[in-house]
Amino acid sequence: MNIIITGASSGVGFEAVLELILSDQHKVIALARSEDKLGRLAEIAQGLNPDCELYPIAFDIVHDDYAGLLQFIASRLDNRVDILVNNAGQLINKPFPELEESDFVEMLQNNFIGHVRMIQSLLGLMPANAHILNIGSMGAYQGSSKFAGLSAYSASKAALHTLTECLAQELTDRQIKVNCLALGSAQTEMLEKAFPGYESPVLAFEMGKYIADFALTGHKFFNGKILPVAVTTP
Repeated sequence: MNIIITGASSGVGFEAVLELILSDQHKVIALARSEDKLGRLAEIAQGLNPDCELYPIAFDIVHDDYAGLLQFIASRLDNRVDILVNNAGQLINKPFPELEESDFVEMLQNNFIGHVRMIQSLLGLMPANAHILNIGSMGAYQGSSKFAGLSAYSASKAALHTLTECLAQELTDRQIKVNCLALGSAQTEMLEKAFPGYESPVLAFEMGKYIADFALTGHKFFNGKILPVAVTTP
């Protein structure tokens, strides 16, 4: 499988990459903004599987030019992307009266618009039975508990959830499947920012493994689904 995953420098994205590179059947492009953290990812991956085909690339899904990325995909992945995991994201924790319009713009850019750009750029490279997996949030899941300070973040993730449902229908003729995992807590830097002092019963590597497994097989059973993945609140 040719796989691209964004937000790969930390948290569940980092761990998902390490799960995916264990198989020699996969070629993985790992995207993130931090070149240093991607270097650490590459070192660990090499230690786990010296034969792995991992290509870490410092890339900003919102602001960078996609032309260079597409050239790299052409040379390393033969112009084919079987799985796209849209995991990149940011979080602002701020009371609603203190939020500025720029905060909402930042959340929408990083948690929604960047993924729109990624999907539109790669769609022409995706064959039938390809899988687009968006990483959402329980904070955006309809009917779930909501939390003070996370309105801008949750609203941007809700846009990603709805995009998932729309694209699954629109891409039916291409036989491309689109799903979204609405993640609950996992012990990551983002969780600490959202809920300081809270300890999740789910470790980052456990959630990363779940994401990797679902990316590979979930589209055989689901399409256009927003699936809650949580054992606690938050």
